Amino acid sequence: MENQTWNPKTADLDAPLHALGFVIDELSPHKVTGHLPVTPKCCQGFGVLHGGLSAMIAEGLASIGAHIASGYHRIAGIQLSSNHMKPAELGDLVYAEATPINLGKSIQVWEVRVWKNDPSNSREKIVVSCSRVTIKCNIPMPESVKASSEKLRKYIAKL
Repeated sequence: MENQTWNPKTADLDAPLHALGFVIDELSPHKVTGHLPVTPKCCQGFGVLHGGLSAMIAEGLASIGAHIASGYHRIAGIQLSSNHMKPAELGDLVYAEATPINLGKSIQVWEVRVWKNDPSNSREKIVVSCSRVTIKCNIPMPESVKASSEKLRKYIAKL
């Protein structure tokens, strides 16, 4: 098994992303960020970041942000659109940032950008993918899933 930095925040909030090495860095109702080292388990057959993983990052970060912004009500992604611009290759470090476009009471729309730094100019970002996630909000939350909100609240309380 590979060594990976254990991040309790990411492990608690998005186990599938955590299992692939993604680390959540920042949480707020207006921005969720994180990063991922591109390892063999993240790549498709040509040695580049799998497009499905970029989509999973988008859905995960937007959903966390929408859940916070909705006042910790239950949410559900209803539409995801991703454009893949440039490849991230094995060994790259990619960053992701989710920000809201619209924070409505029943529908939220989030934009998620995944990028890597330009090796010739570290101040320049090379956009790997850009996604738009539409999320249904304020869905009644059954008792059986309320513990998920509590995990998120404990990290937000530290801000």
